[in-house]
Amino acid sequence: MQRTWHIIDAKDKILGAVAVEAAVLLRGKHKPIFTTHIDTGDFVVIINADQVRLSGTKENDKIYTRFTGFVGGKKVETPRMVRKRRPVLLLERAIWGMLPKGSLGRQQFTKLKVYAGADHPHAAQQPVERVLA
Repeated sequence: MQRTWHIIDAKDKILGAVAVEAAVLLRGKHKPIFTTHIDTGDFVVIINADQVRLSGTKENDKIYTRFTGFVGGKKVETPRMVRKRRPVLLLERAIWGMLPKGSLGRQQFTKLKVYAGADHPHAAQQPVERVLA
């Protein structure tokens, strides 16, 4: 199976729109050979992940919650706090939520490469530019 490399520039794009496009490419839903139980997806490189936008007031109002496993270990963060700590995590979490859960989803997620800046080490793979509307 031929897997192509796609590159998406997330600069000034809405987080959800970039995540949907990436999830479709990772799953292989854009191909006529798509089937739900086989990994037919392509590689996706996302650049400028630190400049992705959130619509409305989600930058301050949305809440990401995680639990450490210890008493009183509930951690709550807004996208603004996550962006300061690790900017690529916003896109990775959004795309992870759109992939199937289980071994197939983990395998598809490994083909995602997200970078905060415009530089990436995948020029040798000659990725195809995907333009979002």
